[in-house]
Amino acid sequence: MTVLISATELAEQLARTDAPAPVVLDVRWKLGGPPGHSEYLRGHVPGAVYVDLDTELAAHGEPTDGRHPLPDVAALQESARRWGVSGDRTVVVYDGDGNLAAARAWWLLRWAGLADVRLLDGALPAWVAAGGALATDDVVPGPGDVQLHPGALPVLDVVGAAAFPRSGVLLDARAPERYRGETEPIDPKAGHVPGAVNAPTGGNLGPDGHFLPVEELRTRFAALGVAHGVPVAAYCGSGVTAAHEIAALAIAGYDAALYPGSWSQWSNLDLPVETGEASALR
Repeated sequence: MTVLISATELAEQLARTDAPAPVVLDVRWKLGGPPGHSEYLRGHVPGAVYVDLDTELAAHGEPTDGRHPLPDVAALQESARRWGVSGDRTVVVYDGDGNLAAARAWWLLRWAGLADVRLLDGALPAWVAAGGALATDDVVPGPGDVQLHPGALPVLDVVGAAAFPRSGVLLDARAPERYRGETEPIDPKAGHVPGAVNAPTGGNLGPDGHFLPVEELRTRFAALGVAHGVPVAAYCGSGVTAAHEIAALAIAGYDAALYPGSWSQWSNLDLPVETGEASALR
């Protein structure tokens, strides 16, 4: 799958008059806030629609469901139509910092059946660096007519995540100190899913916030045991930055499953916890 679009390519597509313009979504978000809408109003890609991750890209339930469960597909479809998404238009998503949040929108729309969804490589800073103008209006597009159908990308539940390291590579996308259980500022237990391998999401990016080149990503994941023919899956704290890991794996040429419940679900259940480095379960 084609994952990325450059700022130059996006500008060219937005300027075309012989084809539908991409739908551009601004998904600025940080855990604990403040909401990204105020940042969006201070400057965004012209025509970009603001998307609220907490309310539009996640459901909410009990702690045992995780912090950001997948939204009901009917609710996601309603939101996507509000954003102006139609089946014949490319969707481009970005945020303000490396696409760590925007990848959630990328993954959800791909999971729900949209074939052409891209991440703006380098996110908003890349747009600005390329000379792109910024708008300050609150965009309300005409309604889209997209039909969404879940299941186009693989998903793990908690049972599948527990069993996965026995036959594949389960990547934990959180910071190393959280993975090892040295600190846990958010969830009720510290540590990681037994057998998971640490692959911090930030390692997918270069200093400029762009994804690493394909060969560098392949080298990074190969060192963690990822190889063709070996199943791979990813989780994080609540299924947001793990989507970034799925995107990086896709750029490197690997299909991967997402465990959306992630550590926020696992740590609220009566399940074993591993600390330190991973044990070999295969």
